[in-house]
Amino acid sequence: MAKLSDSIENLFARFGPHVEQVPAGGWAPIGEADKLVKTHCCFCGQQCGIQLKVKDNRVVGFEPWEEFPFNQGKLCPKGVKRYMQNAHPDRLLSPLERVDGAGFRDLAWEPALARIAAEMKRIQGANGNDAFAVLTGASLTNEKAYLMGKFARVALRTANIDYNGRLCMVSAGAASKKVFGIDRAANPWSDIPKAEVLLIAGANIAECAPITTDYVWRARENGARIIVLDPRMTPIARTVDLFIPVKPGGDIGVFNGMLHVMIKRGWIDRAFIAAHTTGWEAVEKAVEKYTPEYGAKIAGVPASLIVKAAELWGPAKTSFLLHARGIEHHSKGVDNCLAALNLVVGSGRIGREGCGYAMITGQGNGQGAREQGQKCDQLPGARDIENPEHRRYIADVWKVPEESIPHKGLSAIPLVEAIHAGRIKGLLLLCFNPLVSLPDQNFVREALEKLEFFAVIDFFLSETAQHADIVLPGSLMEEDEGTTTNVEGRVIHHKKAVDPPAGTREEWKIICDLAARLGQGDKFAYASTKEIFDELRVASKGGISDYYGITWERIDEQMGIFWPCPSLDHPGTPRLYEGAKFGHADGKAHPQPVEWRPAAEEADAEYPIILTTGRTVAHYLSGTQTRRIGALVGQTPEPWCEMHPRLAGKLGVADGDFVRVESRRGWLTVPARVLTTIRPDTVFVPYHWPFDRAANRATIRAIDPVSNIPEFKICAVRVTKAPRPDDALAHLPPQAGGLS
Repeated sequence: MAKLSDSIENLFARFGPHVEQVPAGGWAPIGEADKLVKTHCCFCGQQCGIQLKVKDNRVVGFEPWEEFPFNQGKLCPKGVKRYMQNAHPDRLLSPLERVDGAGFRDLAWEPALARIAAEMKRIQGANGNDAFAVLTGASLTNEKAYLMGKFARVALRTANIDYNGRLCMVSAGAASKKVFGIDRAANPWSDIPKAEVLLIAGANIAECAPITTDYVWRARENGARIIVLDPRMTPIARTVDLFIPVKPGGDIGVFNGMLHVMIKRGWIDRAFIAAHTTGWEAVEKAVEKYTPEYGAKIAGVPASLIVKAAELWGPAKTSFLLHARGIEHHSKGVDNCLAALNLVVGSGRIGREGCGYAMITGQGNGQGAREQGQKCDQLPGARDIENPEHRRYIADVWKVPEESIPHKGLSAIPLVEAIHAGRIKGLLLLCFNPLVSLPDQNFVREALEKLEFFAVIDFFLSETAQHADIVLPGSLMEEDEGTTTNVEGRVIHHKKAVDPPAGTREEWKIICDLAARLGQGDKFAYASTKEIFDELRVASKGGISDYYGITWERIDEQMGIFWPCPSLDHPGTPRLYEGAKFGHADGKAHPQPVEWRPAAEEADAEYPIILTTGRTVAHYLSGTQTRRIGALVGQTPEPWCEMHPRLAGKLGVADGDFVRVESRRGWLTVPARVLTTIRPDTVFVPYHWPFDRAANRATIRAIDPVSNIPEFKICAVRVTKAPRPDDALAHLPPQAGGLS
């Protein structure tokens, strides 16, 4: 059974491993770097350009890459410090094997790979192919994402593959496909400063996408009016024209209320709607009852704010909508996004300079990783796995019978539930840390302990990897080569800067080796990641996300190419929908009527407070990487519970007191931050930490019925003052890192 060994040191098991990487005696002077490698940040979906300084096969620093158009040399704290994980003492340098009652021991590569392949065959032979599942990451390169989808369906022949992008942008993507037929930001970021009005919904861009803040400020300097919807007055909200402190889950009240006002006042582009949309009448009928007063009751804000937002957005000549996890992490996340997109369609302001919308990608390759076939319902090119024509095309590329390709499998949360129920008995995990990032962590832990066999590929021993039977050491982004697709839809080139350390391997080589051991080596006989990309190009040809005309050489020459790019002489497509031609077969936009509905779990007498979760600027996702970079840990060493003074007064809590945040599923103990920049009915906890600091001990496994994204942004909790924990983190000095 895959259980956490009691032999792991207490400090490691409770709080994660070392955070410093300074060797004994301190750093030696590095002198002149051997080379400067133009590449990209390994963290969020902005994928900023950076130049890595390399000496003696080690990344020792960075220089700004001012020529790269997206960030023009600017970097956030994570980007500045990204290279500092490279030589961390926690780096895995050998395969590990669990020994019952004794933790892990080093294992040679040959027996490690042999055991994984043997367990895959054993479990599938006894229980069917779908009894072995694959979970992967949205920070993988396009090449690795493509490879994992192919590996699951060709080598393992399991339907059950999904990825942690299921926790990120799938609601936005589903809504965008429903309305416009394509899952991608409609505009390049260069359009943002050209808009007269910006609407930023559920996007804490100053902390989660800092370089995007620069584009917003440029728009403001050009005279733009800015609206922000968020339960918290995030840093960007402090500088805008209109801040709407919406109740978590109440966004549809604002969006439908705004559209109601726009219709009543004649701020709808009737000519655009008649020529370029279908279904608008149903939208108008749905919002008839959403007067500002009715919308205000849903949103928990004054009706006057909804009217003011409509007065800013409605008559503008150009406008830009930006949204992120704040409206997406809901059991009605798709509907939230649809209601927002109706504002874009109704105004007719899309497909031209300064007019459009974008979902802000959170994960490193959140855009590209969901296009290449590692989602449970997709094949490469963002093709539909249930579409016979799509299946036949990919089967021809892969040189396999169409009927051998599995059909739609389970998404991440149902997949874990199937493990818990005993239907899935084996799991291969790549660069995914569900014991921090999935909701209801006690349930997730129980599921992992029920696995008959569990293998992990990662470069650090994450909290989840501590439960594995075999752990294989993979490679960091700078130790391999490939592409990602940034928040705009721009395909970019990550160049190899250094070789992986001795004892580790690039993940694509590991997967190809496993495929060979499963009898499919001829389908995975790649000599390089460039060969994988060239096959990806063919696999995507004619699909929605068509990469066929993109080559590594063209990317380097043009500093990225926007898909779709169907031929080698095609320039790429920075702005979708120009000429109001949309991705549906009829060429029209398909706006959708939306009705508000409650969250899966609303606050009540027993659990009277809403918990919402999110990120902080110093950390990334589950913290596996950033919690090992000393400067970032120093900036934000631990999570906190943010609450309004009115709530704190009721609870008898002062700033700095420790509080217990408890839901029906679990609890965590963190210090309180008492401030006026959050709603009095809501508390906020960032989620990057494990164990008894984990926000996701409390969150709920409820998912959106369309996107299957979890409802991270709403669950019911009670908060009580708690004793100071007797552990290392609690005795760290207070640090800056959040709102004040």
